[in-house]
Amino acid sequence: MAKKSGGRLVSSAGLVNYYDSDDRRAIHISPITVIVVTAVTGVAVFILNALF
Repeated sequence: MAKKSGGRLVSSAGLVNYYDSDDRRAIHISPITVIVVTAVTGVAVFILNALF
């Protein structure tokens, strides 16, 4: 009988699961940081658009 793959999704059609990387050299950014940077960038663009 064939073994099951452990319930993980098979990477097909260009979809790859990147969440299994435990490399300590990898850059780790929290979701809160991404949201804050996006909000600050949006506000800056809005203000600059209104001024110029």
